[in-house]
Amino acid sequence: MESKSYVFQQSHICVIGLICAFLSLCLLYFNNGVFVGKFIWSNDPCDGRYVYVYDLPSRFNEDMITECKRNQKWLNMCKHTTNGGFGKLLSNTEGVFSDHGWYDTNHFNVEVIFFNRMKRYKCVTKDAFAAKAFYVPFYLGFDFARYIFGFNASVRDAASIELVEWLRKRDEWKIYNGKDHFLVAGRPTWDFRRKTDEDSDWGNKFLLLPAARNMSVLLIESSPSNLNDFAIPYPTYFHPSKDSEVFDWQDRMRKTERKWLFCFVGAPRPGDPNSIRSRLIEQCKNSSVGRLLECGVDDKNCHSPSNVMRMFQSSVFCLQPEGDSYTRRSAFDSILAGCIPVFFHPGSFYTQYTWHVPKNHKKYSVFIPHDDIKKNVSIEQRLGQIDANTVKMMREEVINMIPRLIYADPDSKLETLEDAFDISLKAIIRKVSKLRQDKIDGRTGDDLVEEYGWKYALLEQGDEAAVREWEPYFPKPKLHNGSADGLVNKQEPQT
Repeated sequence: MESKSYVFQQSHICVIGLICAFLSLCLLYFNNGVFVGKFIWSNDPCDGRYVYVYDLPSRFNEDMITECKRNQKWLNMCKHTTNGGFGKLLSNTEGVFSDHGWYDTNHFNVEVIFFNRMKRYKCVTKDAFAAKAFYVPFYLGFDFARYIFGFNASVRDAASIELVEWLRKRDEWKIYNGKDHFLVAGRPTWDFRRKTDEDSDWGNKFLLLPAARNMSVLLIESSPSNLNDFAIPYPTYFHPSKDSEVFDWQDRMRKTERKWLFCFVGAPRPGDPNSIRSRLIEQCKNSSVGRLLECGVDDKNCHSPSNVMRMFQSSVFCLQPEGDSYTRRSAFDSILAGCIPVFFHPGSFYTQYTWHVPKNHKKYSVFIPHDDIKKNVSIEQRLGQIDANTVKMMREEVINMIPRLIYADPDSKLETLEDAFDISLKAIIRKVSKLRQDKIDGRTGDDLVEEYGWKYALLEQGDEAAVREWEPYFPKPKLHNGSADGLVNKQEPQT
């Protein structure tokens, strides 16, 4: 009996010991995050959010800012590189702005703004295996701007080629051949898709380089016919440092008196037979409820932030035709002013900024087909048919969109709001994580048709109706070297 009792006690001790060991291992794994079934438990607030930021040689970014004043053909950009890319601080002497957070921000500066935010991002890591995405802080847009006029194609391409060669030698790149890498460029996609090596052709060819085609690129305008570039908002003049500044501005826009039914801020495009701008200008001039802020090459009206914002704040609807390419910064300024945008082509907004705007475009905007304007449809009549309650609901939707479309001050942090940077970074981490997982699982993406790239962002939202609605506006493009040809931006001004 004593022998059996001893064996029984020893067995219990062994079982208890095994249970304790198992629980200790579980506790150890749980404290570091462990995969259980389909769930991941972790107490690390950065789990799934780590970003590896390359420490590039300064010639790929900061030197471009330093050398700005030495490039005489680029002097107009120098004043906009101060304050982390926000430009000079704007005073509120005319009462158009609020008292804090307003800057004379250039619409091409998002790459500088983004990099300054990434420097303060709390989930930066130098552990390549912990990173969900790899950020390449190359100032692609600034490189374009400094060489676009008066330089041959090889000079315009030199930094882009040097960068991808530098990246390809890195162990971090070799893990997934760059599929988990992204960069930000503050210009439209067309500036980086030069189709030939002729010096007379526009732009550089960064986005057509094989290595660059493996990366994801965030730009202020994406191509409807490519799979690896994604649109993020143009910078506006407002860069708040705390939530209360945003809330106060939103309340002010709700209460603002709007004495004009519609307005247009911009210049005609006499050299473009497809442009409807001249017709919009004519309708504004001939309407008693329309207002025009006409811009010319030497006209400073449209380059005054207070003039532009005053016009938008005084109008119910703001006309937003295509700019020098599909999109224009003006659309974001009008939304910031609580003015309901009127679009004439889906590529100007609806198929671009799908990460940042509501799926149902009718909630926050009016769409008038481009061809209707050519048929002399009355804008005044079309907008006047929208009842007051609908207008009020649309304006509220527009005002609620404001936080998602602005870039906050990097030296502070919005507490309850997500801004354009937050949303863009979350989305690109999610995107490149999926691309990496697809590569691990052997999914090549060969079934995706690149020339229909504009559709996939809408389909990811489950918006099949929008795909059907917008398909007539995007005819199948011709292919050139595996990439779809498209509209080429050859204009500098954005008015």
